[in-house]
Amino acid sequence: MVSRKSPREIELMRAAGRVVAEALDAVTKTVAVGVTTDALDRLVDRLILERGGTPAFKGYRGFPRSICASVNEEVVHGIPGPRPLAAGDIISVDVGVRYAKYFADAAVTLPIGSISKEAQRLLAVTQEALRLALAVVKPGSRVSDISRTVQQFVEKNGYSVVRRYTGHGIGRKMHEDPQVPNFVSRETLENDEVLQPGMTLAIEPMVNQGTFDTDVLKNKWTVVTKDRKLSAHFEHTVAVAQNGVDILTL
Repeated sequence: MVSRKSPREIELMRAAGRVVAEALDAVTKTVAVGVTTDALDRLVDRLILERGGTPAFKGYRGFPRSICASVNEEVVHGIPGPRPLAAGDIISVDVGVRYAKYFADAAVTLPIGSISKEAQRLLAVTQEALRLALAVVKPGSRVSDISRTVQQFVEKNGYSVVRRYTGHGIGRKMHEDPQVPNFVSRETLENDEVLQPGMTLAIEPMVNQGTFDTDVLKNKWTVVTKDRKLSAHFEHTVAVAQNGVDILTL
């Protein structure tokens, strides 16, 4: 069941989204060679609590930390720990916040020091894929329009989109209907929702340098690329507005 949010509910999600954006801004200003992913987690956890929110990921289905910190070949769900970031790394940081019973979720991939031209291009293509996907969000469009936009742009640039993990509806729960894949399949078309004002979505291209196939590490959380090539991830929580897209995690 796809829910449509009232203007009041969307404003509560925007309040959650502002905390998410603040957290990602703090991470962006903090990441550097030698900083550990654990330090980033503690920074975000403290900021969210100070703003009156709750870290949405901490304890969610047993996830142990407040952020997902995924380095290099790690796609999503990386668990923060003592690992120090090194020059040339890229790190995807995903933050979710629950505020006044509503959720928001966003992610960025950041360079650590000077990164290779290949890594720079991967980040640029993934971020542009998100921008293009947001541009098609309006009443009357379909979820498949988002999926097709991401897939065509990413594959045109020689990369692949992750198949096993997708964007999603969001609101009073972290994950709601509909799923928002970054690729078009028979299932996508069979369950193709028409976008309507008040629908709220987390749109999140996950783009791999090589194959779209993934593995899960022994910790049962961290998703990595099958070929261990780089992966990037950008995400915003949005509402469908009368005149297009309303980004809630700015």
